Amino acid sequence: MGSYDAFCKLYSKGLLFTKPIPLKDGSHSMRNIIDQLKDSLSRALTIFYPLTGHLVTKKGDDAPSYHVILDCTDAPGAQFAHAVVDAQVADIIAPDDVPPIVESFFPFVGTVNNDGHTLPLLAVQVTELVDGIFVGCSINHVVADGNSFWHFFNTWSEISRTTFRNNSNSEFVPRPPIVKRWFLNGQGPIINLPFTHHDEFIERYLPSPQRERFFHFSPESVACLKEKANAECNTSKISSFQALAAVVWRSITRARQLADEQITHCWLPVDNRLRLDPPLTADYFGNCIQALNATTTAGELLSNNLGWSASLLHQAVAGHTDASIRAWLEAWVRTPFVYQYGQFVDHQSVMFGSSPRFDMYGNDFGWGRPLASRSGNGNKFDGKVTLYPGREGGGSIDLEVCLPHQPMKALELDPEFMIAASPSQAF
Repeated sequence: MGSYDAFCKLYSKGLLFTKPIPLKDGSHSMRNIIDQLKDSLSRALTIFYPLTGHLVTKKGDDAPSYHVILDCTDAPGAQFAHAVVDAQVADIIAPDDVPPIVESFFPFVGTVNNDGHTLPLLAVQVTELVDGIFVGCSINHVVADGNSFWHFFNTWSEISRTTFRNNSNSEFVPRPPIVKRWFLNGQGPIINLPFTHHDEFIERYLPSPQRERFFHFSPESVACLKEKANAECNTSKISSFQALAAVVWRSITRARQLADEQITHCWLPVDNRLRLDPPLTADYFGNCIQALNATTTAGELLSNNLGWSASLLHQAVAGHTDASIRAWLEAWVRTPFVYQYGQFVDHQSVMFGSSPRFDMYGNDFGWGRPLASRSGNGNKFDGKVTLYPGREGGGSIDLEVCLPHQPMKALELDPEFMIAASPSQAF
């Protein structure tokens, strides 16, 4: 399900752990840990086998006729790498800004989805720090969205933990993925794209220099924003995320000092699985997301209150129904296209990605919970905001905000935003 977003970069996320102290029997040594991760990854991929395949392009006799399939019959498998760096955990999580070294923790930097024709669809890099371990993972976004990425990651860590602590080789998986493809009204599995060669739609996007900074929002702060937005709209329907997104949209727009008449969008990722009728299971493995947006002018956004902004986002989400999803897909099948970054990168808008609902901090490979989560450089641009759950749980949220230097400085001085943001969590 979903259009062929071959131009977008890979979905890259990773977790930072404290390095365990080696024991006398050899367990918890890095050699033992690497062997355990390789073994558990191999067993996880027997369940999530689409990640071991590759993309294959088929061309019909009548041009333009171009379609891409996922071939698992001649599966090249996944890539696994072990790296060592002279850095410490504090070097990664102490700064508010994401240090440049984090980019090196992820494989396939600069790769786009269409490269899955020649490169593995899944690549893992385990980076050994002086006192920590970073497990970075890049997945081809054509094959899996964030929900499927963390489903795989959670399963992999559970297999590793079970083996590591219980010396058990049990293959029991409480949430096996559903890999059968869903197609609209029985269409597919072949959908022709209006191209004769990938050069017609592939461009290598190079982001301009920018800062990437983390901001933390406590459960109390998120609850206050939700209460304020609902009170200003005399409703109870605005969600915590919609209220927080409204604050971010307003504050970044103010930091950019846009003209009142300038159009600005706020893009939100929405999982279609449970919005379809009948719904798909949450364990459906694939890419089943869509980007919604609310649109207004900078002047309207900033002259109205938080509730007004949040209500625009609520209306966009509430209108995303089974009927609207099917109508969008039917239109795409009639006139297929490939996503381009220009649709989202306009330096006046904000785009959210990932979700604070993903189980990031529940991943334990056998040596404890993660200290922090970070992203690779794929799909980062001016105005991109990546969502993470706060490590303490309880509804807390971390935001990774990408902005050029001057707007970021202005955001750091924005009262509405910084009053809601909490001090960074120290671990």
